[in-house]
Amino acid sequence: MTELKPRVYLSPPHMGPTELGLLVQAFESNWIAPLGPHVDAFETEFAKQVGSAFAVAVSSGTAALHLALRLLNIGTGDEVVTSSMTFCATANSICYQGATPVFIDSDRTSWNMDPQLLEDELVRCAASNRLPRAAMIVDVNGQCANYAQLKPLLDRYEIPLIEDAAEALGATHHGTSAGRFGCIGCFSFNGNKIITTSGGGMLVTEDEALSMQARKLATQAREPAPHYEHTTVGYNYRLSNLLAAVGRGQLSVLEQRVTARRGVYQRYVQALSDLPGIDFMPEPEGSFSTRWLTSILVDHARFGASREDIRLALEANNVEARPVWKPMHLQPVFAKYRAVVNGVSEQLFRDGLCLPSGSSLSIEDQQRTVEIIRATNR
Repeated sequence: MTELKPRVYLSPPHMGPTELGLLVQAFESNWIAPLGPHVDAFETEFAKQVGSAFAVAVSSGTAALHLALRLLNIGTGDEVVTSSMTFCATANSICYQGATPVFIDSDRTSWNMDPQLLEDELVRCAASNRLPRAAMIVDVNGQCANYAQLKPLLDRYEIPLIEDAAEALGATHHGTSAGRFGCIGCFSFNGNKIITTSGGGMLVTEDEALSMQARKLATQAREPAPHYEHTTVGYNYRLSNLLAAVGRGQLSVLEQRVTARRGVYQRYVQALSDLPGIDFMPEPEGSFSTRWLTSILVDHARFGASREDIRLALEANNVEARPVWKPMHLQPVFAKYRAVVNGVSEQLFRDGLCLPSGSSLSIEDQQRTVEIIRATNR
């Protein structure tokens, strides 16, 4: 029996000596709790990185999304329009507040929310005098949504925007950084993201009052008293000082990590573009994608094998690949909610495959991935 080569992961953490040094420093200082100098510094440095006035470090990207909805007083009976092609945390956070998600499908030019479908939905809602209370728009696979068209639609109806930029730190849209397009932006530092704190997230805003309230709610909504005083329900959502130290080290190499992932994407394009039936996630004019995950579309009829055939061939050779996000309107848990669809996200899920894309991916492991894909072409 042939021994398998070491596993190639989809998007593993990429750590360096700076992170380790800062982590040791935090440990030796005995600032172990979910507050401390590294948390403060991480927030300051992150806000500067994305060009935001305020940043609040939290325990996960999901926590940031949940806090954002709470800050906007979204609750039972409210509708929130959101992207259908996303990770479940986006929709889950809406449900945490007892609100109702309304799923909007993708467009083919960016794989993000379709502006025309959003406009159609808002026109219908306005006609029935029942506009959504908020919009939560996702930046998929490290690429900003088309905010040049989406934002004016929301502004027309005075609907606040929460930007789910969990996958998009380092991306821009017409020169503006991901996370800056709404009244609140949310990021994730999960282990598979461009930078990671193992588990963590960040909420950014231009509104000081919102940032102060977010920080309070994330710290169990404790009032400024010598004893534990609470006048509202809060959450245990603050980021550990230890993990913030790791985040500071990761943030210092963000540009290099983005450059590396874009390089991975370019090598896939060069190695696979000659194959019939293989297409890549597009990058619209005005967008700068981090290429968090390089994603291909596989036309079974032209290529001779399906997306799943390729995924299984890679898995058989110990290479991790993953279908693109299954749309939320197809998820059993969310099937009861309204969805405005055009078939795009369903086709992307059926034919789309995310390839190993980590910033530490070696040339040899990428070539191994390419050779397996090419071998399935028949």
